Amino acid sequence: MNIEEFRDYCLSKPGTTEETPFGPDTLVFKVMGKMYALTRIDSFDFIILKCDPEYAVELREKYDGSIRPGYHMNKKWWNSVDTDGSVEDNVMIELIDQSYDLVVSKLPRKLKGEL
Repeated sequence: MNIEEFRDYCLSKPGTTEETPFGPDTLVFKVMGKMYALTRIDSFDFIILKCDPEYAVELREKYDGSIRPGYHMNKKWWNSVDTDGSVEDNVMIELIDQSYDLVVSKLPRKLKGEL
């Protein structure tokens, strides 16, 4: 997956916006104002995604070194996922979906209704 495919996929999800709140080098995707994915624009060497804490541990064990605690994020809830091909594209899509769904599940009912 390259950065264009990542960006297009994230933007295809309902209610998603893209921003650069951490500076021009970090692209952030939000659903209804809540962050669910981010990456470095200049290098696109990994993406950071929200994850269920128990599943995050399983992924880190299965993809030793390629999926690790989220860089500069809450290590319990966020994973950094390498984009060098060591994690298959279909798994990356699944993890993006899970991150999005996890954030959506915590939205107030009113915002969920707007999606």
